[in-house]
Amino acid sequence: MDITKRILLGVCGGIAAYKSAELVRLLRKQNVEVRVVMTNSAMEFVTPLTFQALSGHSVHSKLLDSDEENAMGHINLARWADEIIIAPASANSIAKFAHGIADDLLSTVILATQCKVTLAPSMNQAMWLNPAVQENITLLMARGITILSPDHGSQACGETGPGRMIEPAIICQKILQAEHGSLNGLSVLISAGPTREPIDPVRYITNRSSGKMGYALAEAAKGAGADVTLVSGPVALVPPEGIKVLAVETAQQMYEKVLSCSAKANIYIGSAAVADYSPVAELNKIKKKDANKILTLLKTRDILASVAESHEALFTVGFAAETEHLETYAKDKLVRKKLDMVAANWVGRADGGFDKENNAVTVFWPGGQQDFPMMAKRNLAQQLIQLIAQHYHEKN
Repeated sequence: MDITKRILLGVCGGIAAYKSAELVRLLRKQNVEVRVVMTNSAMEFVTPLTFQALSGHSVHSKLLDSDEENAMGHINLARWADEIIIAPASANSIAKFAHGIADDLLSTVILATQCKVTLAPSMNQAMWLNPAVQENITLLMARGITILSPDHGSQACGETGPGRMIEPAIICQKILQAEHGSLNGLSVLISAGPTREPIDPVRYITNRSSGKMGYALAEAAKGAGADVTLVSGPVALVPPEGIKVLAVETAQQMYEKVLSCSAKANIYIGSAAVADYSPVAELNKIKKKDANKILTLLKTRDILASVAESHEALFTVGFAAETEHLETYAKDKLVRKKLDMVAANWVGRADGGFDKENNAVTVFWPGGQQDFPMMAKRNLAQQLIQLIAQHYHEKN
């Protein structure tokens, strides 16, 4: 049997620990090699023998294990794994991971690893909604850790609400989807950067967009297996390798290029900061004669709305940069332009937004939304692409 991936499964204490046994079985069916680390609390719910029988490997639980050849089990496991999945992830372990506490084998492995880490939380609904837990989740997401948000439903305690660990089959699907490329075989069209609208041959109107978010999205989509075309306004960025880049300058040029490419695309992500208005340009350089100069501005063509209307099968994602009433304007844009998703973010902040390395967004779609805390744009792009891929596949 050819092993496709090596996954270290961390099992924390909680009634959902019994579901983790099914997760091991499902992963093994897909030729994934699984090794298991259990916390002491987890062993109160399920015996290590269960996971040993299903995985074919001894279960690890001791931080200082004399059976390890070099007595460094946490380092060996951290180096061995291609990916670490914590399912269920308890509130206690989440707090440890967020604050760098390493008092057992699992928390120490998390500190020692450099591979991708995914958490599937499971806890009482009041615990999940507690501000302390949510702040810890925010911290972990900002560091690039993937969170598989829990389901809403009845719980073992008799209460109803968010906190149920998502089903093992879904966890397995997400792991394998990421492995094989969540956008594998799909064509993704992305617009990025600002536009420049000429006033005369030497002057123009533009905005503060650096294109960093759009370029990060293009790189993340490429990493997810997509064939990516990037329509870019003027930026000072090096295009990611393996991506077709089409350079434009004005809003009209971006409109024409995006519309011509959209017919062959499966997904369009409009992250460019396109000028809403363009001046009637002078043929010659304006001289400094008059005390005041009046510019006539003409409304530019709406790229997002045109794409969504022209190609109903196209999955369209818009961006909304706002200085006030973010949710109201974003939801209005979602409905008015008939989009599948809108990623909205505040601008004018010192810590993120235009021309910054970090950003925070709230993504809206019909009937739902998800918050992404302030984090590096590269990490944010990877999480946004996974969310877009998930909703694309659900729609199709």
